[in-house]
Amino acid sequence: MAINFNHTILSARDSKASADFLAEMLGLPAPRRWGPFYMVTTDNGANLDYMHAEGEIGRQHYAFLVGDAEFDAIFNRIRERNMGYWADPGQRKPGEINDHDGGRGLYFEDPNGHLLEIITRPYGSGGWNP
Repeated sequence: MAINFNHTILSARDSKASADFLAEMLGLPAPRRWGPFYMVTTDNGANLDYMHAEGEIGRQHYAFLVGDAEFDAIFNRIRERNMGYWADPGQRKPGEINDHDGGRGLYFEDPNGHLLEIITRPYGSGGWNP
């Protein structure tokens, strides 16, 4: 059997609202409920399972490889909502996108402070190496 990434759990203050946010921002199908989770499924079948958490939430990073049309649609949703975005994970380049490997990329935050990234080219695919 091949090894494929299947799912991860994201802590959230409001798991349904957080899953709805991710699905809407990425243009994915509405989340579905399974046990204590609200699950967002990507086009390659991986699940991001939001689960309610009390107290402080440890910030995580999640990157999504998207096509150019999807990048444009997501970027438009970010701008329509007047959300902050950055060209870098350290958030030192606000209001910018990057052009690593001849593609485009940016970072934005979900309602829990998780750092979401969209890129149009896999890192290293065009020779970029920081």
